[in-house]
Amino acid sequence: MEKTYRVLKLVLLVLVFVALMLGAYMLYSNLSDQVQPDTLATQPAAADPTETTADYSALDFTVYDIDGNPYKLSDFEGKPVILNFWASWCGPCKSEMPDFEEKYQEYGDTIQFLMVNLTDNSQETVETASKFIAGQGYTFPVFYDTDISAAMAYGIYSIPVTYFIDANGDLITYGQGAMSASVLQRGIDMLLGTE
Repeated sequence: MEKTYRVLKLVLLVLVFVALMLGAYMLYSNLSDQVQPDTLATQPAAADPTETTADYSALDFTVYDIDGNPYKLSDFEGKPVILNFWASWCGPCKSEMPDFEEKYQEYGDTIQFLMVNLTDNSQETVETASKFIAGQGYTFPVFYDTDISAAMAYGIYSIPVTYFIDANGDLITYGQGAMSASVLQRGIDMLLGTE
């Protein structure tokens, strides 16, 4: 009787394990269809193709340069903008920065790069962020979100995240997570209308 009980217990444990694995697989399959890293989002299509009421205007905010001078996103209207949120403690942020530097060197005269540091004065300060940038030799423009104005405007809850905003101030696309050089280039092509 005890041997039968052990066998039934073992069979039950194996069935529970198989059910858990199957459930995990189904959940992963469902979520992986919804979240695809290293891609850019597209604007939702209107139900009526003739309808043009959708407003994709980028939200304005104020950030500061290293000297404390304020800048608004709207200050750069008339020029396409790449808006990237980052922090020096963020590994994925650091991994994409060499590609941003390369693209800044290539397109810095055509596109305004806004590399916005999430400066909370606790985990990240202007000093730690600027020391990191200087240590890496990056030359793209860095701005500090010391008032959390930009993070609040865009509802930033994870980083890195990058927005591509056209010269009219309209959001074209965005990417969540670390971006590869090819995805960054695709966003640039969309901004410049070369895609």
